[in-house]
Amino acid sequence: MSFVVTLAALFFLMFVAYRGFSVILFAPVAALLAVLVTDPNAVPAVFTGLFMEKMVGFVKLYFPVFLLGAVFGKVIELSGFSKSIVSSVIRLVGHQRAMLSIVLVGALLTYGGVSLFVVVFAVYPFAAEMFRQSNIPKRLIPGTIGLGAFTFTMDSLPGTPQIQNIIPTTFFKTDTWAAPILGTAGAIFILVVGLAYLEWRRRQAAAAGEGYGEGHTNEPEPVLSERLPSPALAILPLIVVGVLNKVFTSLITSHYGATYEVALADKSHPIVTQVSSVAAIWAVQGALLAGILTVMAFAFRQVRKRFAEGTKAAVAGALLAAMNTASEYGFGAVIAALPGFLVIRDALRAIPNPLVNEAITVSVLAGVTGSASGGMSIALAAMSDQFIAAANAAGIPLQVLHRIASMASGGMDTLPHNGAVITLLAVTGLTHRQSYGDIFAITCIKTLAVFVAIGIYYATGLY
Repeated sequence: MSFVVTLAALFFLMFVAYRGFSVILFAPVAALLAVLVTDPNAVPAVFTGLFMEKMVGFVKLYFPVFLLGAVFGKVIELSGFSKSIVSSVIRLVGHQRAMLSIVLVGALLTYGGVSLFVVVFAVYPFAAEMFRQSNIPKRLIPGTIGLGAFTFTMDSLPGTPQIQNIIPTTFFKTDTWAAPILGTAGAIFILVVGLAYLEWRRRQAAAAGEGYGEGHTNEPEPVLSERLPSPALAILPLIVVGVLNKVFTSLITSHYGATYEVALADKSHPIVTQVSSVAAIWAVQGALLAGILTVMAFAFRQVRKRFAEGTKAAVAGALLAAMNTASEYGFGAVIAALPGFLVIRDALRAIPNPLVNEAITVSVLAGVTGSASGGMSIALAAMSDQFIAAANAAGIPLQVLHRIASMASGGMDTLPHNGAVITLLAVTGLTHRQSYGDIFAITCIKTLAVFVAIGIYYATGLY
């Protein structure tokens, strides 16, 4: 019964998200209905002590990143930099390769350490301009951005600084470059198959006479001036964000140490911060601020005319995206605390092959919680010792465990209730009904790549 309750809560939330209802409203409803069936007395305590605690904690940590990312994307748009980059890329690669260009831009940013959510805000103006000029249906933008930002550079390519590639290091005592051959092979598979799928979808739309479309919401404002900034200047803010994110990550840790304590007035109540847990967030915030200032320094006159209205729209978008994701985060925490979740976890332990066991366990838990990092953290916290023991018995290096866990986390996590999916659709002004089918196809390709990597390891022994 507890298992059915957990699945019912998950499917209910996926259903309402797909139908276009607000996840901010229905994520707590779905979670608390499951608690009500399990233990009616626990509903208020779980809502206050778990759902709201996790939801507010997410906002506390990540809302500044959402806000700065939205403002960065807006000033990039208002400055004309997005149109300059899009026009230059189209001239270089041609109208028929617009999707490849967007995928590569997203991949470059995420592999450079920019937050996945920030990439959505930053890349969307480029994508909208390029798809409009190339007359590709707007509904294909989310799948294209998802392929570039949510897949191979998030957790497959060795060395990626995204959290999904960092979490396994604490469990397996590895580093972010673990199993480079398997990671690279998986990344190539995802990129090639994903691009082939998107191109097939584009050709289908073209054959049906479907273009970019009209009457869309959240459309980037057109740049009226024909004199666009140079491409080198236009790409500079993106380079600044990517480079300074790396630089600040090192500088913050070395300057502040693992813990920083300060008392501004009341010496008896100092502010104590665990810098090691927020250094990456501070680095992204600092890099985004620098990126915004770079745009303003070179395009102040273009931006200031519409800065007030533009930033209002950016703030509204950031609030919606952050609250959608935070509500999902609270939902995942409640689901993980239900008895039915333990049934799922224990059933997965029966899979005999160590790598297949790990891949399916992490994929399933990431799907249930709607979070790659959350599902992987839960899976490894509960079962890493079992994975390590089984791998040691089979002679499998822990580097392989790291790479498989990392890649598996970013597969089925992108079900309809996933926070990143909801953010992507909200930012692009599209619905699940319009665009989720392509996101799910990319999700399936990403999940298949995990088993391709497992097959390569068993066939060759290389990792």
